[in-house]
Amino acid sequence: MTSDRPLPHVALSAHAHNRLGLQRTDEAWLQDRWADPATRVLVVAGSRLRPVDGTVAWLAPDDAPEGRRVLLGEHDGVTHLAVLVPPEAAPGDRDEWVPLRSVLTALVDAPEQAPLLFHAVGLAEWHHVTRFCPRCGGTLESRAAGHELRCTACDRPQFPRTDPAVIMAITVGEGDDEAVLLGRQTSWPPGRWSTLAGFCEPGETLEDAVRREVAEEVGVEVGEVRYFGSQPWPLPASLMIGFTGRALTTDIHVDGAEIEEARWWTRAELAAAARAGELVVPRGVSISSSLIEAWYGAPLDGPGWG
Repeated sequence: MTSDRPLPHVALSAHAHNRLGLQRTDEAWLQDRWADPATRVLVVAGSRLRPVDGTVAWLAPDDAPEGRRVLLGEHDGVTHLAVLVPPEAAPGDRDEWVPLRSVLTALVDAPEQAPLLFHAVGLAEWHHVTRFCPRCGGTLESRAAGHELRCTACDRPQFPRTDPAVIMAITVGEGDDEAVLLGRQTSWPPGRWSTLAGFCEPGETLEDAVRREVAEEVGVEVGEVRYFGSQPWPLPASLMIGFTGRALTTDIHVDGAEIEEARWWTRAELAAAARAGELVVPRGVSISSSLIEAWYGAPLDGPGWG
């Protein structure tokens, strides 16, 4: 069973924009771009967006509110920026502003927007939570078109933070008997399953993070680990790094804290449970959906989640 369509996370990255890093400190160029009515501007309140008719609205500069201007880059010959405003200063009703996760499904039909949205929301979240210098507690000043925060007291620069997290499809067996390991978090509704994931710790390789997380969460020992792909995931500040791995053991002992249940699924079992609506796995744009789809060989029938 094979599929010719691009995997979900690959479809998004195919539309990466030119980030124009060399223009971030060119104030004359930035002012010129802001004066161009063709420039598109995304307004981000805190780290939330305001969709219009199910999609994210890009404005002309004259229609954007006052706020911190952030250069995103150029896509299809058009310059894109974001304006960051405090949540209390967001135009319109507050309930109109939603987290990025709420608009992910819209990106399936408009994948070219994804890199720009991930860039904007990642920077907005960093600005929203980074209020003071971590060294001396001084006031921070935005520079480099929003890509640097510099302390006005000790002059120490701060740069956007990204936390590496591993996400993995662990398999065992061969042929029709091959099975993939999926788990359920305690907070999820019944029937929702996904690949395992966790953050890389200081001094740890990504491959060892895969082995440690699987061992800690479900008690399965993993041997060979191979890189699969990566996806920015600013929810709030992660880079999801996908791997496949081969299990050395099959007995499952869940941690009971983060993971409520885990089990091995053959392709036949996965397909039957998905068609019956008894199993709901990630769909849409996430790298987790790509890992499952790549192993299964095609998109699964039945319902899915973001």
